[in-house]
Amino acid sequence: MAMTKIEWTIQVIKNQIATKSLLPGSRLSSVRQFATQLNCSVSTVVEAYARLVSEGVIESRVGSGYYVLGKPSASGFVETETQYDREVDPLWVSRQSLEARQDVLKPGCGWLPLEWMPEQSIRKALKQTARADIHLLISYMEPYGHLGLRQYIARKKENHGLKINTSQILITDSGTQSIDLIFRLLLQPGDIILIDDPCYFNFQALIKAHRLRVITVPFTETGPDLGHFEQALSLKPRVYLTNSGIHNPTGACLSVQNAYQVAKLAEQSGLIIIEDDIFADFEYAPAPRYASFMGFEQVIQIGSYSKTLSASIRSGYVVAHSDIIDKLIDLNIATHFSCSHLNAEIIYQALMDSGYPRHLEWLKKQLIKSMNDAVKRLQNLNIHPWIIPRAGIFLWCRLPEHVDASELSKICLKQGVILAPGSSFSQAGSAGQFMRFNVAQCIDKRIFDVLAEAMQTFQPDLQR
Repeated sequence: MAMTKIEWTIQVIKNQIATKSLLPGSRLSSVRQFATQLNCSVSTVVEAYARLVSEGVIESRVGSGYYVLGKPSASGFVETETQYDREVDPLWVSRQSLEARQDVLKPGCGWLPLEWMPEQSIRKALKQTARADIHLLISYMEPYGHLGLRQYIARKKENHGLKINTSQILITDSGTQSIDLIFRLLLQPGDIILIDDPCYFNFQALIKAHRLRVITVPFTETGPDLGHFEQALSLKPRVYLTNSGIHNPTGACLSVQNAYQVAKLAEQSGLIIIEDDIFADFEYAPAPRYASFMGFEQVIQIGSYSKTLSASIRSGYVVAHSDIIDKLIDLNIATHFSCSHLNAEIIYQALMDSGYPRHLEWLKKQLIKSMNDAVKRLQNLNIHPWIIPRAGIFLWCRLPEHVDASELSKICLKQGVILAPGSSFSQAGSAGQFMRFNVAQCIDKRIFDVLAEAMQTFQPDLQR
């Protein structure tokens, strides 16, 4: 991407400092002189000088001009070192993926490659938002959040036969913040919560942060195991937290029969179901939702747009009974006061872009191709999917016997490949035999070369 005039001006000055044409303590040309030298406007130089002051490269002395500072202190800018010996806990994958250098391969992360994201839609949305009314750019948002985005969400929910109004929707800063707010509202430390086994690792991290007691229910190819689910209800859990639609990490989907039975059991026991619907836009055909059977008396749905639009421009939502939303608004004001209306507007503009539906269709086709390719490559290594998902980005795979997922992950990390071992998603004894793969991040052949080499270290165990 071409540099702007301001960026080019900044680079000229930095180059002069780097080549010692400008030494520490040297006085820079006045803004008018420098503008003449570079054949640019005075305003360009003023902005360039201001940014260099902010970066600590130069300083402004009142009545005297701008001067080059000495070499800035490196303290506070030490690059984070990879923690190879960190315990493989529910946050292991997140920490390694977020802290990793750009050249590290991330088949264990939970997001799409940058080049798969709708960059042009985001840039267009940013430009449109920048031209918005001053109140949107500067003021607090209304308590419910962005109206246009709430109307869009309400229309999307009609795909599942759900008729809701905008007063049943709260815009938040992320899906994670949505769950945190719901936990704060509904649960106290020591309360019992049901989750799937395996489940999204950050569910476990949030549960630990809220000091809740957890009961796990085995997740099957068609949803939670009904026998275990009914048995768990005897312990009086308050909440069941799960993925609706595409399950994380298994890629499985609820069947209509399973969803109906779970909904019936939940209604009888007064259990509240929280459906994380974050992968909805990856579906070809919508899977059943518990809200379709129960309405929103005992179901709360959450979601966000980090998977298909932008993880940087954070915006999420909660759909629930209007009484719950009203209480969540009070809690949100008390803990956050207001969510980012600016982010919500950018997301809304991107969703309204005519190219977004085409982007989603392209994504689904790419994911099917990547899914098929990843399955073949993994099977060549004797790594086999638990199921072949109908849609989505994840493969939940069984490793060869005696290959430990956590140890394999640590070995591969040292070779620049971040994996997602089963113990991050489950505390079951069998979890060490499983690994979650993000098929969108498995395009690079080096991943499978590193895997193959790392798995050779377990060969002695196989020969015993």
